[in-house]
Amino acid sequence: MDFKKYIADIPNFPIEGILFRDITPLMANGKVFRAATDQMVEFAKEVKADLIVGPESRGFIFGCPVSSALEIGFVPVRKPGKLPRETVSYSYALEYGKNELHVHKDAITPGQRVLIVDDLLATGGTVEATIKLVEQLGGNVVGCAFLIELNALKGREVLKGYKVFSLINYD
Repeated sequence: MDFKKYIADIPNFPIEGILFRDITPLMANGKVFRAATDQMVEFAKEVKADLIVGPESRGFIFGCPVSSALEIGFVPVRKPGKLPRETVSYSYALEYGKNELHVHKDAITPGQRVLIVDDLLATGGTVEATIKLVEQLGGNVVGCAFLIELNALKGREVLKGYKVFSLINYD
């Protein structure tokens, strides 16, 4: 299936000079959305994942159906102040400042085989921070799955040593 047909290109969003890849048309088509998540499920089976982790917020959109189809758990990675129990955190630099992600301290059991699922691989900062959190809790990151990869931003370079799966690639 040509998933690119279901991605809308929005020029100059959110700022002038940016071409935004809008995934909402893909999500609005149940058959296409299912086909995309089914391919992520197959990758999860290939890497023998026993837990899915997704960063806020679009990682939830793709990670939850993958975990549900496999009948395995889903762990949300969130911004500060969003999780109600004790968390561990990881801070990382952005080109315009810094960001911080949190996960419940008891969310991952040491040795669990974790697949990280998100909508987009760009520079790799968010997924790298998510990997650090998983590994801090003793999880074994067996792969990272994305709907879209923006090749020019070289996020894959940040993920050397990890299996990476992307359904759509833009140069």
